[in-house]
Amino acid sequence: MAQAATSGSAGRGPAGDGAWLAAAITLSERAHGRTAPNPNVGCILLDAQGHVAGRGWTQPGGRPHAEAVALAQAGEQARGGTAYVSLEPCAHASPRGPCCTDLLIAAGVARVVIAATDPDPRTNGAGIARLKAAGIEVVSGLLAREAKAAMAGFFTRQRLGRPFVTLKLALSLDGCIAMADGTSQWITGPAARVHAHVERARHELILAGRHTVEADAPRLDVRLPGLEDRSPQRVMLSGTAPPPDGWRGLSHPDDVKALTGGDHLLIEGGARAAASFLRDDLVDRLLLYRAPILIGGGRPGLADIGLTDLASAHGRWRLADTRDFAPDRLEVYERVRAD
Repeated sequence: MAQAATSGSAGRGPAGDGAWLAAAITLSERAHGRTAPNPNVGCILLDAQGHVAGRGWTQPGGRPHAEAVALAQAGEQARGGTAYVSLEPCAHASPRGPCCTDLLIAAGVARVVIAATDPDPRTNGAGIARLKAAGIEVVSGLLAREAKAAMAGFFTRQRLGRPFVTLKLALSLDGCIAMADGTSQWITGPAARVHAHVERARHELILAGRHTVEADAPRLDVRLPGLEDRSPQRVMLSGTAPPPDGWRGLSHPDDVKALTGGDHLLIEGGARAAASFLRDDLVDRLLLYRAPILIGGGRPGLADIGLTDLASAHGRWRLADTRDFAPDRLEVYERVRAD
């Protein structure tokens, strides 16, 4: 993948489109959790000879867009070239800058290869139509599923009107998050905890339940060198209680639809808070860090999630990834939902 992003070895045209588009999707991950309300898009520009002329990803706060960054790098080398973009270039006017469709047309690119169509009604299909009307060859739909996964926060906000919600649990083999007296430091080892901080850095919002906040006063920040400024905003599922200073309050899980300031919410803290989001079917992704220990009689990772029969528990989650953080293991599950 890295070679495809830095040389012409992947080729230009249909045979190489997949590799270049995959590289653009990988670039988009650099902006994950930093661009709301805009999507985190990646773009790679090849010149007319098939060599990389520019690369870009959406910048913090949502501007400039990936295409604008790549075009600024490429300059005149973009003329006659190919743009690989993880999302359909925007086609609507904005006071924050010109639309990317017009920028690509003005730059004189010959081809635009797009992974996913923009679900925003202001652009949906209009960017592709405008590019074609300008005589530019457009290829779309290649690696659309991968691109949507990389921009899950944006697509979830557009489709469901709320952030993409990830639930993180650090568990013993018997499903406990703490000893019976509440002692939980440390269930998992250092490597797993570092990865958990990386996940925090990829979210704008992080939530804990009221009882966890009152009992533990968790910092929920990012404590990795160079990433401290990417600590997410803290949210407490508080019911009617006011949140502490520096925290935002959420009275009920369904109120997440009105939660602004980000498209990615990480739930980290509290068996009851976790259960309440699961009960309302508001969790899109599970991060289960399993430590090779048995506690027995400890505090369970989840409270009652409202399950009434075992049959309805099946078919709801798909194993998406596993990773080893010796001695611990991470399992990533995705909620199975209709497209």
